[in-house]
Amino acid sequence: MLSVPDAAARIVAAVAPLPVAPARLEEAVGCVLAADVVSPITLPRWDNSAMDGYALHGADVVGATASDPRHLPVIGSVAAGAPVPAALPRGAAMQIMTGAFMPPGADTVIRVEDTDGGTAQVAIHKDRDIGKNIRRAGEDVREGQVAIPAGTGIGAAQIGVLASIGFATVPVHRRPRVAILGSGDELVELEGFAEVLAGRRIVSSNRYTLEALVRLNGGVPMALGHAPDSLDAVRALLQRAVDAQPDLIVTSAGVSVGEHDHTRTAIESMGTALDFWRVRMRPGAPIGFGRVAGVPWIGLPGNPVSAMVTFELFVRPTIRRMLGHTQVHRRPVPVVLDEAVSIGAKLTHFYRAVVAPGDDGRLHARLTGPQGSGILTSMSLANALLIVPEDASTVPAGETLHALLLGEDAALSERFAL
Repeated sequence: MLSVPDAAARIVAAVAPLPVAPARLEEAVGCVLAADVVSPITLPRWDNSAMDGYALHGADVVGATASDPRHLPVIGSVAAGAPVPAALPRGAAMQIMTGAFMPPGADTVIRVEDTDGGTAQVAIHKDRDIGKNIRRAGEDVREGQVAIPAGTGIGAAQIGVLASIGFATVPVHRRPRVAILGSGDELVELEGFAEVLAGRRIVSSNRYTLEALVRLNGGVPMALGHAPDSLDAVRALLQRAVDAQPDLIVTSAGVSVGEHDHTRTAIESMGTALDFWRVRMRPGAPIGFGRVAGVPWIGLPGNPVSAMVTFELFVRPTIRRMLGHTQVHRRPVPVVLDEAVSIGAKLTHFYRAVVAPGDDGRLHARLTGPQGSGILTSMSLANALLIVPEDASTVPAGETLHALLLGEDAALSERFAL
């Protein structure tokens, strides 16, 4: 059996970023820029006010206090979007709104809160902002500058920059199409929930979970349903997946050694040799990788928790590689155990945990509860996967292990990662 790092490395090395295609700005979130974006303009394009207040010469209000204000005549007002105002003479002020052109000559904006708000004459009560509250031309980006480099993941901030410099479309690596397949006589879709209530079937929750995970990680899910537990049915569903021309095929269940586990046999019967099919981990040891008619295939276990854990470790990095990310794996962070943990088999264990900063400034971890591979709520309650090495039988509370942070809490890894 392969180790988790070796298995993940082999999968990621077997795929490449997908071809480049233009994406509308509104649809580019989650994609990766395939080329440098060079700004055609300077931003801001002019000096403008960062505050509502009064534009003036800082030298005119030196020493101003509430008990000894400086009084200046107000000779005009300029709003955002109005033309550039006339030059401001010494000894005068001009009302100004946030985003408005600075009048030539003015070097300071005093916040309206630090004045009496006068319209004909203004009393300045503080001089702390002399030379401040001005957005200088070009302080954001300059014409000809690389505003966003190639390889950058596009989020809300990048969308704002791209819109500001006039990009309606951007070159990105195409989103991977991921075919999702399941197998099992016991499975039904949500439309067949009456059979669940009758005690005959279970919902194919992996279909919905994996579809959501693919979408959350930037891919395009192609849910193709599930096959009954027969070799011919599984092979037919795999062929249907190949015919749909996905970039990646992900199956759940059927890669173990049970009498009804047909996925591995079906793939081999289609003329494809498996690269590997077991990994030294729990949950999720029965995981396979290979190609089906040239399409990369990752076979996940059928247990819901095992499917989610192995998705995080193997499918997510594969999707990110196809999207063009250079950092495809989650960064492990050190965590202090708030409770002892132990493992049985000598396999690397991934326990579902809640990780949060402690009073000591370090991250602390506690388990979500029972860790059975069929207890899906253990994942819904978790914000991390706690990594227990295969050579650690028992780790007492207070010791340090490592964890992979999930979801929104993954941002903590930038602060606490090694």
